[in-house]
This record gives sequence, structure tokens and C-alpha cells, in this order.
Amino acid sequence: MTSTPLYKRVLLKASGEALMGSQGFGIDVTVADRIASDIAEARAMGVEVGVVVGGGNIFRGVAVASKGGDRVTGDHMGMLATVINALALATSLRKQSIDTVVLSAIAMPEICESFSQRAALHHLAQGRVVIFAGGTGNPFFTTDSAAALRAAEMGAEAIFKGTQVDGIYTADPKKDPTATRFDRLTHSEVLDKGLAVMDVTAVALARENSIPIIVFSIHEKGGFGEILMGGGLKTIVSDN
Repeated sequence: MTSTPLYKRVLLKASGEALMGSQGFGIDVTVADRIASDIAEARAMGVEVGVVVGGGNIFRGVAVASKGGDRVTGDHMGMLATVINALALATSLRKQSIDTVVLSAIAMPEICESFSQRAALHHLAQGRVVIFAGGTGNPFFTTDSAAALRAAEMGAEAIFKGTQVDGIYTADPKKDPTATRFDRLTHSEVLDKGLAVMDVTAVALARENSIPIIVFSIHEKGGFGEILMGGGLKTIVSDN
């Protein structure tokens, strides 16, 4: 553990499923509040935080395509789901007196601000948590890809990928008790081994911009802050 955070600016990627808690659908406000408290802890350390949240707890675009529907329309529906989640997380952060702004890749000015790199950097410099909604704003790209893209645009020193388990394993540890956790991997090893941590586009984009990916359990209260200080269970994906 260090006395100061390892990073000054990070991008947290939270899945939509994380916001469900133990529910089968939607948003568990107590879970949103706990994730918000972890972000608040990071802000108290002086770390600037951007957040990309998925939409899988509400809608997945590929679900439309798998049943013969139009993938583009499905992905647009999924983007709207991420806006709902972003607004929910922003509400939880504001309840804890954390100045927060939602920037959407799809213009909806009555609801939130539109994304631009200039706006994102301005809000981060003002000490606000910035939640990026609407994915990349394009169909056929996941919110993992949006996380890698926004991390590069905001000059993040690391991407924190909050998952259901505390790192990258040789197999699904919930199904295979013999699965072991990797402490460190390179971006190329993740791609070569086909490890399902983030999609190929996201990992390649992070590699191209030399951004480490830190995979940890988003369900461990205080885990985000602990890893920022050099402790905690995680897998670090880095070429350095």
C-alpha cells in the first residue's frame, strides 16, 4: 500500500448488471449508492474519476438482432439504457454531495449535456465526476469500447474494469473451482488467450494508447479505493 494514490485520473467501467444487485432487472438503488460511495472515496483522495456505465440491466442491443430485428435500432435502445443508468448513478453521487455531470454521446439537452472532449476535460478540471453515457454514440460498439475511447480522450492513467469477480481467471471461478487468478497480463496476452475481460476492440485501443486495465470486483465495498492505493485483489493488464 502507498501513502498516495497510484493514479491521478482514472476511468471506471461499471457494467449495467452491477447496478442490478440481486434483482433480475433494473437498478438497485442501494447498490448504486454503494458504488457512488466508492467513487466518493476516490475523489476524497484527490483522484479525478470518469465513469462509463453499461446498460445490460435494462436492455441489450444484440437481443433485438438475435431475434431477427435490426441491430442498429437495438443498439440505439441499448444506448438509451446507459443514459438511464448514468442518471441513476449521478443521483447517488449527488446525494453524497459529489459534484457530478452526465455527458451523453447522443444529444438530449433536456436531460444531460452532450459529450465533447473539451467539456469532459473542463468538468474534470473543476473537480467533478464525469459520467459518460450513450456508449460511443455508434451502433456495433460496446460500452467496453466506449470506456477505452473515453479513457484515451480524457487522458486517463488507467481503466478500472469493475466485474463480478476480483480479477481475470483461467476459467469462470464461479463454475470452475480450480480456476486461478492472473496477477498480471499484457494486453497482447489477453487478446491471444481470448480472455473475456473486455471486447477485442477495447483491449486493442487500450494497448494502442498504453493505458493499463485493472480488473477488480465492483461488489467489494472500498475495493476501488484500496486498489488505487496499491492494495486489494485485482489483475493488472499492462505492457509496462
